[in-house]
Amino acid sequence: MPTSAENLARWHAYVQRHDHAELRAMLHPDAVFESPVVHTPQRGREIVHKYLASADKVLGSSSFTYTGEWLNERSAILEFENTINGIKINGIDMITWDEHGQIVHFKVMVRPLKAVNMLHQMMGEMLQTMTAAAPATPA
Repeated sequence: MPTSAENLARWHAYVQRHDHAELRAMLHPDAVFESPVVHTPQRGREIVHKYLASADKVLGSSSFTYTGEWLNERSAILEFENTINGIKINGIDMITWDEHGQIVHFKVMVRPLKAVNMLHQMMGEMLQTMTAAAPATPA
C-alpha cells in the first residue's frame, strides 16, 4: 500500500510533466470530481479525467504553484496559486486515494469570486474543445 507521501509525489510528477496518460492511470474507475463551478459531483474515470486534464490546460502555466501541503493517511490538501489574465487565483485541491494509490475523490475550491467566474468560463471553453477533439466512441 503506497503512502500518502508516495501518492503525492506521483501527483507532483504528473503536474510537472502534464502526462495525461499518467493522470488516467492514477484515477480509480469510480473516481469522483467536485468542481467549484459545477453543482453536481462528476463520477467515473472518463469524466474526471476530462475535468482534470482541462484544468491542467487552463491552470497549468509556469506561474502555477503549490504553496502548502497537509497530509493524512490517505488524503492530502494542497493549496495553490496562479495568476491568469491579471487575476490572482487561490485555491485548494483535496485528493483522496484508495489503498492501491488510485485517486478516488478530487475536490477543488477556488477564491476569490472573480477567479471562480473566470475559471468557469475558461473551463467551459476547454471542456467543449476537448469534447469536440475527442474521437467518436463506436456504438
